[in-house]
Parts: sequence; structure tokens; C-alpha cells
Amino acid sequence: MKQTAILLLHCPDKQGIITEITKFITDNNGNIIYLDQYVDHVEEHFFMRVEWTLEKFLVPAEKLEEYIRTLYAQRYDMQFSLYFGNKKPRMALFVSKMNHCLYDLLARYQAGELNVDIPCIVSNHEDLRPVADQFGIPYYVWKIEKDWSNKREVEQAEMELLKEKQVTFIVLARYMQIISDEMIKAYPNKIINIHHSFLPAFIGAKPYHQAYQRGVKIIGATSHYVTADLDAGPIIEQDVVRITHKDTPETLVLKGKDLEKIVLSRAVQKHVERKILTYKNKTIIFS
Repeated sequence: MKQTAILLLHCPDKQGIITEITKFITDNNGNIIYLDQYVDHVEEHFFMRVEWTLEKFLVPAEKLEEYIRTLYAQRYDMQFSLYFGNKKPRMALFVSKMNHCLYDLLARYQAGELNVDIPCIVSNHEDLRPVADQFGIPYYVWKIEKDWSNKREVEQAEMELLKEKQVTFIVLARYMQIISDEMIKAYPNKIINIHHSFLPAFIGAKPYHQAYQRGVKIIGATSHYVTADLDAGPIIEQDVVRITHKDTPETLVLKGKDLEKIVLSRAVQKHVERKILTYKNKTIIFS
């Protein structure tokens, strides 16, 4: 893997930001291998992703964040995140009983399409343990009571596991439980969900049945970051498929499952590549 640094930043739009950042990189013997930027002219806000090589870079990697904060963060009122290309994200998968999204992500991981480590799979049911065993990934189950009487206790145990496994982000691969505010705060914009409708339409349970009742001509899937507001977090990826009056709720579910896998994998890939910036309740997705 290349020794690179990846800088994601956003700030109020001002003249000279690109020049300052690129000059800092080149003056310190960095070779820029990716640069993309965007200006929201309504908000007058600037967004940028830049990646450069570190082989001959004069600033030590462990000092780089401090340099950027000192030189630019206050000066430009800048929010930024710094990553290193040789450090794989560590992804925890949360599942319930449906296996289509889990199989798809694990197959992509095994094929080398997802540059991540998967230290654990977490579930509230035993059903998908054979899938985890097939891919050689530890599988942990905490049963949640129907009255949620043990939900806080379960989430505390889950969060201890995530800390132990050094998990950097979570993917809800059709995990049929609401995530608590405490866990969301611990992983801000680091919990990715797949919702089986084209949000904001048909939020909540059984969206395919809602779509059938409404007689829509397209159904969709939406992958988004999880926030305290149900199914209302920043949207990362969406797609749709056409349907007709001949479709039933059952055929909608089958068509939707194919869509869910694709949409979720695209969202996870963008997150892994560090190509997503969140601002307010929207995302900037770099190419």
C-alpha cells in the first residue's frame, strides 16, 4: 500500500486556500496524486480532498495534523480530517436475520474490493453465524428483549467490543434495531445504514408494502449515516429500479434486495476511500 496522506477539509470560501495547501505539500517534497474541490455558492462554503505521497515528505506523519491545525485551521476557520493510505479502516458489521447485504460485503472483502479489516460481526440473532464462520470472522450475539429492558446493557457490551477491536466505523447490514444516541455520539458519521426505500419517502417499517399500497412506479434504496433522527441522516448513496402494476409486495422485496446490496456497497466503498465530507445534513461525495 502507498504511503500517502489524505486530507479532507471544509471551511468558509476564501481566496487562496488551494494555493496555500498545495504549496505546503510541494514545499515539503510531497507529490500530489489526487485533488478535488467544490464550492457551494449558496452557502459560500469550500470543500476539498487532497492526497499526496509521504516517501520523501519533510514533515513527520505524527506531526502532520499539528502542522495543519497550526498553519491553517484557525486562519481559515477550517474543519479537517487527516488519514493515512496505509492504515486500513476497521469495519464492524451489524446484522439481524437477512443475509443478502452481509454476503455481498463479505464477498467483496474476500475478493479484495474493500480495503478494510473486519474484526467482528455483531448480531441480535444466531441465524447468520454460519455465514461468519464461512468467512472466518468472529461472530458475537447479544439477544435484545422485546421490551428493550436489556438494550442499554447490550449496547454497553457492544461498545466495549468495538473499542477492544479498534473498530473505526460500523455498517448496519440490515440490522433491525434502533441505535442509541450514546453509540451514535461515539461514532459520528461513522455508522452507515441501508434503508429499503428512496428516502425521504416511506420511512420506517415495511417500505415496500407502503410503496405497493401507494402504487409507485419506482422503488429505491438509500444508504445514509445514522443520526438520532430515524432514517434522516446525511445521504451517501441512492438508486432506483422501475416497477409495474404487476408487481406484488413479494416481488418488490426481491427487486429491492438486489438494489440494497449495490447501494450499500457503493456507500461503504466511498467511506473506505475517505471520499465523503459531511456538512450540516448533507454529504459531499468526491469522485
